[in-house]
Amino acid sequence: MNIRENLEQFEVDYLSPYAAHSRDSKGRLRAEEQCDIRPVYQRDRDRILHSKSFRRLKDKTQVFLSPEGDHYRTRLTHTLEVSQNARTIAKALRMNEDLVEAIALGHDLGHTPFGHAGERALNEVCPYGFCHSEQSMRTIDLLEKGGAGLNLTMEVRDGILNHQTKGMPYTLEGRIVRFSDKIAYIHHDMDDAIRAGILKESDVPKEIGDVIGYTTGERLDHFIHDLVTTSYGKADILMSGPVAKAMQKLRRFMFERVYENKEAKSEEGKAEVLIQTLYSHYKKHFERLPDDYKNLVKKGEPEEKVVCDYIGAMTDRFAIAKYEEIYIPKSWHG
Repeated sequence: MNIRENLEQFEVDYLSPYAAHSRDSKGRLRAEEQCDIRPVYQRDRDRILHSKSFRRLKDKTQVFLSPEGDHYRTRLTHTLEVSQNARTIAKALRMNEDLVEAIALGHDLGHTPFGHAGERALNEVCPYGFCHSEQSMRTIDLLEKGGAGLNLTMEVRDGILNHQTKGMPYTLEGRIVRFSDKIAYIHHDMDDAIRAGILKESDVPKEIGDVIGYTTGERLDHFIHDLVTTSYGKADILMSGPVAKAMQKLRRFMFERVYENKEAKSEEGKAEVLIQTLYSHYKKHFERLPDDYKNLVKKGEPEEKVVCDYIGAMTDRFAIAKYEEIYIPKSWHG
């Protein structure tokens, strides 16, 4: 046996019977020769890590637009925290850590500049709508590598597509990432809100704190331990009833105090106008898009979707630069 086959056998011998084994993958969109060293999910992880869309995450907003300070999360640090949480849970449950990591690193590749404000803006103007989980799929299947895509396995694609609340991955590894995404953003968005002076630790209602803790660290630890202990030896990934209810209450609290907070979100309206203005411009002047995007229309993709592909792939900084280039006289540039 070669190295890959030995690793595949190790998975069969060691991992939980409920884990996704690399050698049992449903395969890729396009068949290709196996690597002699890496199992398929490890290979997918590497493809995502080396993709352009992954590198762009470092300059995309998580929650706070252009915060003054070096320690606020970006879409990239969010992704890394999701991956770390998911790997911790997967290792404890003897699930496939490579699959978990690939899904976690790829789950937000289709996110827009300016966080969910950018997503809302494109969803409002594009006749096909815009959803970042579906855009992540377009990114890995259609946009990466000059239109060739990353050709990932079905299990990784399923986990990425279904990482939001409305979805349900068919692998337990995908379900781990689905929980880990929520745990990560609730944890770090509260931490950032406290850093920004929007919240204090003491603002968390007692009915929530008594169940899952009164600090961001206590809550993160409690969520992960609860998932592991509740799911251990089961054919599903579950939270206990009390912790699941506390998490729902904490999420509602975050919407009321942070995600819909006028102070925290005071600049989002400007970001939405910027995104929609760029959409209108490129819809009218489609010839100004890069050749890789224009070629998608030749393959049958609608212009409106391709314009969203281009704008959605932008970083915050690049979107602002393009807006200034198109609409602000050069003599006014700072």
